[in-house]
Amino acid sequence: MMSLRAAEPFTVMAKPVGPRCNLACSYCYYLETEDMYGGELPPKMSDGLLETYIRQYIEGSPGPVVSFIWHGGEPTLAGLDFYRKAVELQRRYLPPGWSCWNNLQTNGILLDDAWCSFLAEARFDVGLSIDGTRVVHDTYRKDRGGHGTYERVVAAVRRLQAHGIQPDLLCTVTSTTAEEPVAVYRALRDLDTGWIQFIPIVRRDKDGRVTPDSVTPEGYGDFLCAAFDEWARNDIGRLEIQQVAEMALVWSGGETNLCWMAPTCGRVLVVEQDGAIYSCDHFVTPENRIGYIGVLRQGDAAASPQADMDTTSEVGECAARSPGDVTISTLAELVDSPVQRQFGNAKRDSLPQQCRACKWLAVCNGGCPKDRFATSENGEPGLNYLCGGLRRFFAYAEGPIRRVVELRRQRQTPAAIMAQLRAEAQARWRGVGRNDPCPCGSGRKAKHCCWFRRP
Repeated sequence: MMSLRAAEPFTVMAKPVGPRCNLACSYCYYLETEDMYGGELPPKMSDGLLETYIRQYIEGSPGPVVSFIWHGGEPTLAGLDFYRKAVELQRRYLPPGWSCWNNLQTNGILLDDAWCSFLAEARFDVGLSIDGTRVVHDTYRKDRGGHGTYERVVAAVRRLQAHGIQPDLLCTVTSTTAEEPVAVYRALRDLDTGWIQFIPIVRRDKDGRVTPDSVTPEGYGDFLCAAFDEWARNDIGRLEIQQVAEMALVWSGGETNLCWMAPTCGRVLVVEQDGAIYSCDHFVTPENRIGYIGVLRQGDAAASPQADMDTTSEVGECAARSPGDVTISTLAELVDSPVQRQFGNAKRDSLPQQCRACKWLAVCNGGCPKDRFATSENGEPGLNYLCGGLRRFFAYAEGPIRRVVELRRQRQTPAAIMAQLRAEAQARWRGVGRNDPCPCGSGRKAKHCCWFRRP
């Protein structure tokens, strides 16, 4: 049977051990998905399913670069031999002239010298979860024995660096993190990896109420503004903040690489260790399961693949969404199926009017659908819960970011760019008193806003 290629590029986030993890982070949204399987999942993705996944992904991709993201739970629990086999299979199925990019998203606990040597030799990029300072990190990111993990994660960063890998640092922003923006930023910066991502924690309980560990919109906006100030004044050229880099990309005429900032989503599938395919990492639920790759026991949608075959079938909405049916298909079919297209387009089509008229639509596009449970100013549902904080940050950072883009085009050095930004910030604050409107444009008095961050 001839393989199909997807109409457009897409990405698959593989979960080789599903939600299993060696940590018990209190804010983790993914551990709960284990309940969906009733304890019947295999410990990891089988060799046959791994081969099916890699072959289908390469065959279905437009190429010439295929991006593999290994996620979890904790993906290193699959073992080092699993990834050695994955790299071998990638080499086997890659067409001439094509290449693979591998990214491992990990908590770092298992990264010894053998792991780091392999990751360096196979040229993996690594995303490492670390929540800034020891106190903030150990508040939430504990092991199964209830012990903090900060020192072990920092040791993993240093070990990766010793092997020539500069990991991307993934920092969640909780209600606690938001209270220490400068300390958190500086702790991450001082690890000298060159890249930081700030990921807001927004969770709701079974009654739909936002949990206490979730960052507030105001807290997230203030956190990003404070981190941006530190970067703009001291660290341009030393590191990048993902949100800032993506905003600069959009405002310089490019297209964002982040799904939450894009007009539509749906081009990032999730494959679990049983071969089930889901619409999105944040929607691993039975109603968002769009099919399977591999072969299943007929009539058992939760069964694990038994062999490696080229079985394909039509992907219809009812068949794909019904937990009782078995839909075997290819990744290319699934990502371009009507139900997945509808999932992705719903982000754009359900935007409230407040978003459509927003000045910063191009760098937000309503944010991640998982966070769009608030109500707009005119009563429409579907507003991003973090809207107020994001708008504050966009307004605060737009002018300086556009200035950075302009000065970089002029080939100004990082030191010259920072000097100009500091001078312009000082000019904005000249003559502003504590009770005057803050020059950031928030509408608040300076003493209640940016007074303690003024240059």
